[in-house]
Amino acid sequence: MNVWYMSGAGNDFMVVDARGLKPDFSALTIELCKLTGADGFMAVDHSDKADFKLHFYNSDGSRGEMCGNGARCICKYAYDHGIAGESMTVETDAGLVHGWRLGENLYRVRLNNPGVLDLNRRPDAAYVELGMPGVPHSVTEIPDLEWSFADALRHKALVLRFAPEFPKGVNVNFYTWLDETTVRVLTYERGVEDYTLACGTGCGSIASVLWTRGRLPGGRLTAHNQGGTLTVTVDGTDGRINSILLEGPAELVREYEL
Repeated sequence: MNVWYMSGAGNDFMVVDARGLKPDFSALTIELCKLTGADGFMAVDHSDKADFKLHFYNSDGSRGEMCGNGARCICKYAYDHGIAGESMTVETDAGLVHGWRLGENLYRVRLNNPGVLDLNRRPDAAYVELGMPGVPHSVTEIPDLEWSFADALRHKALVLRFAPEFPKGVNVNFYTWLDETTVRVLTYERGVEDYTLACGTGCGSIASVLWTRGRLPGGRLTAHNQGGTLTVTVDGTDGRINSILLEGPAELVREYEL
């Protein structure tokens, strides 16, 4: 089996071509992610709705609806393997995702629009699901947030991760403003059950909340994650989001033959 170990702004994945195969994806995820400590696993499959289908799993073997950084990586994988062209459509559990190749290691995807966007789900957190059903996220502003605050914020992250207001569980996203269009982000991800170096759908969720609150008038957000910088562009009318574009790196780290 050929396996690509890929990184999207530090969010890392084990990736395979599963077309024509029917493996136990959950078990395969756990075994492959042990090799590198990857955050998740992705497999390409046939689709009658898009250029290909994405199977996404968190490192603990649980299936995820979608992954923004993963989507960019799977687009690079598909292009480099001749599965799709420079513009492509991906079938995910959260809905169809469009992707574009901008450069050898630079890709853009259109994230699913929010199926749920509740600014007041908890006093300390907004709630966003990108897609229907969508990837669940909580969004909380932490003044003067530094990545070194991770251990000090771990208890708060766990409270939000398993809070009863979020029955599906959530990826917990903390952010702080660096300037009028730039934030620093720290994300604790369900299924990984730890902090990750970046979260694409998390940055999309933060941008969605800020845009809806009127705090992102230009619609463009630069999000600094520990593993790299992502750009999110939100477009909408009359308080309704019409599109969310996520742009950032997608790279092959290492290739395995197993």
